Amino acid sequence: MSDCLFDLHAGYVRFRNPIALAPMAGIVDSAFANQYAVDAGLVVLGAFNLDKGSMEVASDLASRGRKEFISDEPLELIKREIRAVNSGTAVAVNVRSTTLEPLIEAAKLVKEEGAILELNAHCKQPEMLKTGLGEALLRDFPRLSAWITAIKKTGVVLSVKVRANVVNDVELARLIDKAGADIIHVDAMLEGFGADLDAISNYRDATRLFIIGNNSVTDFDAAKDMFSRGADMVSVARGAMENPNLIKELVECATMYQGSIGWYNAPKHVCSEGDFRALAFCCLPVKHCPVHGKYKKLGYTAEEFTRTKMEFARGTMLEYGEDTCFGSLVWCCKITKPCWIRDGVLHSIGLSDSEYMKLKEKLAKHVLDHARIPVNESQ
Repeated sequence: MSDCLFDLHAGYVRFRNPIALAPMAGIVDSAFANQYAVDAGLVVLGAFNLDKGSMEVASDLASRGRKEFISDEPLELIKREIRAVNSGTAVAVNVRSTTLEPLIEAAKLVKEEGAILELNAHCKQPEMLKTGLGEALLRDFPRLSAWITAIKKTGVVLSVKVRANVVNDVELARLIDKAGADIIHVDAMLEGFGADLDAISNYRDATRLFIIGNNSVTDFDAAKDMFSRGADMVSVARGAMENPNLIKELVECATMYQGSIGWYNAPKHVCSEGDFRALAFCCLPVKHCPVHGKYKKLGYTAEEFTRTKMEFARGTMLEYGEDTCFGSLVWCCKITKPCWIRDGVLHSIGLSDSEYMKLKEKLAKHVLDHARIPVNESQ
């Protein structure tokens, strides 16, 4: 059922729902995915080590008890693992390397298998950082940008797994975007505090790339919090080990929520610090309100913003609503916010809650598409 509800894709890869299994070194292989993530929209295998430098570091860590994937033939291992995922879900492969060439070779193989390559810029063990692996890439923007650009020349769908709050997240998101990646997989880690939801919002307002939110997703409330900050998908890791049914439960809840609301990752309102997409829910810009600061960041004047929304509404059901606050549903708020006037109009014109929200989602895209300043250049 979820296959029909969600329109999620990145390049040549489609996702049947917005729930993913995150990589865990030495743990998430095809067997793990087949056991814990049969219902997922995406499974990210790995991390796999590709070159001598990364394998030496992994071997040192493994000798002290850490689990790692180590192979004399890493590309053959990756091929077997991709093919062994038997759930029909999309597959990504998280990889580490101290040099570029093995990443290029892995990208070619992964593309042939119809999968996603995920560049590991996330691991934080001191041994890895010393060798330039994992999180060290985040502190080396020129190398990270050059590697992304080179990998993308293979045509592979490329994800970059990052850790939030290490460097300036807005600058990082824009660099990854402009270098050509397709997906940013964000571990929204805030030391000692669980998930940093503001970090997800920062990434969403800095790029229009596909965003996977990760960290502390142990139930649907946590997933919904990330969705409302702009995550297109959420991923779970150790939570799946603690609750073997977690991914199945999240998929069921996300599917029900999408069926009822129509826009599962609809943003919070701008007045509640919602991202740029929330401009779809804003009132006519005639009073003192955070909406002014938001549309100005996209280069709109009040008149241009008004005209852009009205042009979209013309010929759609959002054009109706004479009795609403500003005379059109195009200015009305999120369906989860109670409003008897809006709901009365929806009832009178026969527009369901989910149909209304789907139109608002299209409106949000229209506003971003017509901005004078692209999201990845906004201030």
